[in-house]
Formats: sequence, C-alpha cells, structure tokens
Amino acid sequence: MEQAMMRFPQGFLWGTATSSHQVEGNNTNNDWWEWEKEPGHICGDHRSGLACDWWNRAEDDFDLAREMGQNAHRLSLEWSRIEPREGEWDDDAIARYRQMLAGLRERGLEPMVTLHHFTNPLWLVEKGGWETEAVVPLFERYVTKVAEELGDLVELWSVLNEPNVYAILSYAGGRWPPGKQNLLLAFRVLSNMLLAHGRAYQAIHRLQPRAKVGIAHAVRVFDPADPSSRLDRPAAWIPDYIFNRLVLIALIEGVLAFPLALNRKVPDLVDSADFLGINYYTRDMVAFDASHPGELFGRRFYPEGAEMSDGGYGEVYPEGLYRLLKRLAAYDKPIYITENGLPDEDDDQRPRFILTHLAAMHRAIEEGVPVKGYFHWSLVDNFEWAEGWTLRFGLIALNVETQERTVRRGGQLYGEICHANAITQDMVRRYAPEVLDKIFPG
Repeated sequence: MEQAMMRFPQGFLWGTATSSHQVEGNNTNNDWWEWEKEPGHICGDHRSGLACDWWNRAEDDFDLAREMGQNAHRLSLEWSRIEPREGEWDDDAIARYRQMLAGLRERGLEPMVTLHHFTNPLWLVEKGGWETEAVVPLFERYVTKVAEELGDLVELWSVLNEPNVYAILSYAGGRWPPGKQNLLLAFRVLSNMLLAHGRAYQAIHRLQPRAKVGIAHAVRVFDPADPSSRLDRPAAWIPDYIFNRLVLIALIEGVLAFPLALNRKVPDLVDSADFLGINYYTRDMVAFDASHPGELFGRRFYPEGAEMSDGGYGEVYPEGLYRLLKRLAAYDKPIYITENGLPDEDDDQRPRFILTHLAAMHRAIEEGVPVKGYFHWSLVDNFEWAEGWTLRFGLIALNVETQERTVRRGGQLYGEICHANAITQDMVRRYAPEVLDKIFPG
C-alpha cells in the first residue's frame, strides 16, 4: 500500500533565512554594535561579538544547507560594511559579498538578498537615520551601488525586512536603537522606509528589468477575544490595520494611508512588489481595554492553554499561516514565506512546528494560493537582537564559544522534506507521530 504524501510544486524554493548582523560577527560600524555596549539593552548583557563568524566562514554553513537539500537562502547585506562612511564604498566588503553570493549559486542555492535588515551605518544615524526623508536618496544610492556590483548574481531582492517591526520597536517601544518612545515618530519612520522602498524598487528595475523585487513583511493574526463583541472586534481591527495592512496598501496602491499620511499618493510605490514576502510567527488575541490607551485600547494576550514557544515568544498557531495566505491571495502576487520558525533550544517542538506549518502552507497551495518558496528562520542559532543568545531558532545548534555546529533533529526533518519536495506519512510517524492524524486524516 502506497503511503500518503503531500507533494509540493515543482521548482519550489526550500531555504532558510539569516541576517548580516546576526551571523557575520564584528559588525562594528552600525548602530546595533553601539547599542549592545550599554548595560541593560540586551538580555543578559549579551553581545553579538563573533556571532556565527560568517564573515570568515559562511561557506561552511552553505555546505550544511546544501547537504540538507535546500535550494535557496535568504541573507542580508550590511550597509555599514558596504558604505562605511558617507559616499565611500568598501571594495573589499563588496568582494566578500560577491564571494558569498557566488558560493550560494555554486552550491545550487538561489539567493534572496535583503538590503536592510534592522541595522544602520553610524554615519547615517548621525544624520537622523530614518527620521527624515533625507534618508531616501541615501538609501537609493546604496541600493543602486549594490545592484550594479552584485545584480548579476541576484534575481530575488527583498528591499526591507519588517519595516513595521523596525519602526515600532525602535521608535515606539524603545527596545531597539535609538530607543525612542514616540508613536508619531514611528509612523514617520515607517513612511520614510516605504518611500525608500519605492525608490529602491525603481532603481533595481532600471538596472535589472527582469529582477523580482519585494519586501519581507511581518504579519500576525489579530483575533478578537470575543468575536461577537462590538468592542473587541474594532480593538483587533486596529492593530491588524496598522501592523499588517498599511504596508500592503503602500506596496500595492502606492498610498501612504492614515496615520502614515493623509492618503498621500506616491507614484514610485504603485505596484512596487513583484512578490509578497511574509514573515509569520504567531497570533494575538485582542480584547478592548480602556486602561491600555498606549496600545490603542486593545489588550493583547495568548489564549489560555495555548502551546507556547521558548521565552514566551508566541503561541504556536499554524492555522494562522493558512489564514494569512488565503487573505494575501487576493493581491494576486507570488508569495514567499520569507521567515517562519520558533525558538526551541531543546528541539522538542520544532519537528511538530515544521510539519504543521508546512501542512497549512500546502493546504493553501492546493486551494490555489501561489506560494513559491519557504525560508525557515533560521539556518543556525544566531544573535537574536534584544534577546541576545537566549532564543535559539536554528535548525543547526551553535556553540557560541567554540563555533561548533550540530544539526538538530528538526534540521534533519527539514532536510528530508527539502530532498523529497514532500512530506510523507513516514516522516510524520518518525518525527511527530502526535500530529499524524491532523496532517494525514483517515
């Protein structure tokens, strides 16, 4: 009797995602390096330090990705290395990135390149960073230089990583550099990032007409605590609009909608996404609460009894991925899941997480949603921003002191899926038998 199998489309991209500051090591010329020096900014006062030493040994991890059967990898470039001082280009840094990208291609891994993943050159910070529109032509110049130097090796460009998260955590929540707490400033920053995306999109296409350009957009599910409540429903709608929809309105319609601006039409932004990249991790339940004006009168929480990942990072909710994919299908764009994963140091949840989320993605694909690839976060344990080294997302475990790598069981499973371009009953039985009936009912 032939076993049941979930097959994925031919040519589907299977990869992992990383970012420069989190893996390269010794990114001494950006705002995060300076931020990490201040006690209390990072959990346990951890430092990125050598990180995963990718500036010297990225190819070793590329080899592991290839052995896992991956055929793609999403990585970011470090602006502060490429343009260490305003208007000055570092040819050695560009050459190293060229070497990395060529190394990916030599191993059969399609690169997706992110041009901004949370970090900024110190010279840019001194000029006000993303707080003024002056950043827009500076970013456009950087993107143009990168496309000129590296574009022959890159077809998939993710201009920005999670601009909504960056604006909120850096300028409203104050947890990331520059540590400000001003919601109006956060909206201004997000507006400037979207303006910069529009200019970058046009610049890349001038140089590479056939390139595929988008962003990696963080999306969450916001569910009303009581769906019948006339208060909980709008309390959930507001964060959904601000966190999920504002960016999509800008990328598709070319409009900076309120509260970013008063419906400002930006020609460079109209239809400025050749694909939708989505980073999905979890959902929030939202209840109206008059005592939470700073959170727009919505109290966010996780359902009682929900499965949680390490450090209370979020609820494990694979159905949310299916729901968001179905919703995004309305935009009629190719979709890449540019991040999806969980912190799980002992790897007791990761195999089940991978299987249930990929099954949710497969269900959406079967219903016609044009998902073209999946990038798990992350290939190897890395420096997790304000959480330092306390959250371990890697398919590969990293000993930070010795730089020793160990492929986790979840990584072994992911490798089997990549090699097969499918999920089989046997895989589920061996790695997470408790969800066999959910994934292969009957």
